[in-house]
Amino acid sequence: MTEATEPRPRRRVHVVLPAFNEEAGIARLLDRLDEAMDEAGLAYQVVVVDDGSSDRTLEIVRHHAERRPISIVEHATNQGLGVAIRDGLIEAQGQAADADVIVTMDADDTHTPGLILRMVRMIREGHDVVIASRYQRGARTIGVPVARRVLSYGASLLFRAVFPTRGVRDYTCGYRAYRAEVLRAAIERYGTRFLDQDGFQCMVDILLKLRRMDVVFGEVPVILRYDFKEGGTKMKVAETIRNTLGLLVRARFTR
Repeated sequence: MTEATEPRPRRRVHVVLPAFNEEAGIARLLDRLDEAMDEAGLAYQVVVVDDGSSDRTLEIVRHHAERRPISIVEHATNQGLGVAIRDGLIEAQGQAADADVIVTMDADDTHTPGLILRMVRMIREGHDVVIASRYQRGARTIGVPVARRVLSYGASLLFRAVFPTRGVRDYTCGYRAYRAEVLRAAIERYGTRFLDQDGFQCMVDILLKLRRMDVVFGEVPVILRYDFKEGGTKMKVAETIRNTLGLLVRARFTR
């Protein structure tokens, strides 16, 4: 008679959503996320970072948390995307097992949750970081303002020239999947410096730091549905360009 063994714990996907005044779309995103995870058969946990919202974002998230696996990190005042991403990643990696996957998404319903399964599969196949890329064959951007398209494509060309990284064409997209073990190692390695950018350039900052760690990157084509977004963009284009160029210069000439 063989001794019974305990079932292996089910691997989970931890989804980090930085949210600032997203009452228009966050309920729909949480519904679509739950449907996608159910269809894919993936166990999941959502970490919503409410970054000092002044609308009903926090109220809506709390309502959904009553019946779904959602934890909430609250900022009393708005601290910026970089801090929201940082706190969400720290919370998620604290909940995650090494083999789990941590996903970051925008909370405005422009990122399609159905892509998560494909990203998770690539992590299982050996990648450490998978980026939902606008520059892979099959990708589409619908309803994205011209200024943002120009900024994103220009950043892609510039960073590919200065910091060529195997498997990466899209350096700025916030829709990514990380192997939890790798993300935890990065946080331990860099400490408080892991994410010290407070604006939209924070996603580039994370990638450049992971680039120094012999990480295996990959990309999947994304369909960016900006036409689903209600309300204007929170990105200040001129400020983002200035901050991103400053980050590039610092990263190029410091280690």
